[in-house]
Amino acid sequence: MKVKSAEFKKGIVGTDRILFDGKPQFAFIGRSNVGKSSVINSLVNQKNLVKVGKKPGKTTEINFFLINNQFYLVDLPGYGYAKVSPEKKEKIRNLILWYITDPEIRPKKIVLILDVKAGLTAFDEETIELLRDRGHDYIIVANKADKLNKKDLAEQLEQIKNGSHEENIVIHSATTKLGANDLANRLFN
Repeated sequence: MKVKSAEFKKGIVGTDRILFDGKPQFAFIGRSNVGKSSVINSLVNQKNLVKVGKKPGKTTEINFFLINNQFYLVDLPGYGYAKVSPEKKEKIRNLILWYITDPEIRPKKIVLILDVKAGLTAFDEETIELLRDRGHDYIIVANKADKLNKKDLAEQLEQIKNGSHEENIVIHSATTKLGANDLANRLFN
């Protein structure tokens, strides 16, 4: 996919017309600090389309980025590691749940991003179960692959496959661009 244009359109915290304007949505979900922003930036081959926060949990809205005036990459807030109050954490959790469970919102695909070093967490397992229950088409991305040697990467990947009951996981590194083409092909072809 050749990216000719990529722009931030808006952040939402509830029902909005952008959800129903007919453009396909590719949503990115994952715990805080798994590198969602970096994955999206590597996918569109830009460094700063999505702001990469120094502290986890900076994204508190559902952010829409219009690509080639044709579809949206949707950055959902991170959950779990964010350094925010319990009330704010619950609000973020409810926002994520609303987006992936509301029957009127049907993203074309959802990308669940994991930190390959941390492996599959309880949050990730719950998310996979919810995505399956709701009939979403989804892809699992094991990010930060450059942080592990080959042996440890293979072991972690095997654990993720066993825990998620998924064989086809994208191994990714925003730093080295490993897996960026594979992810683009799985998303847009």
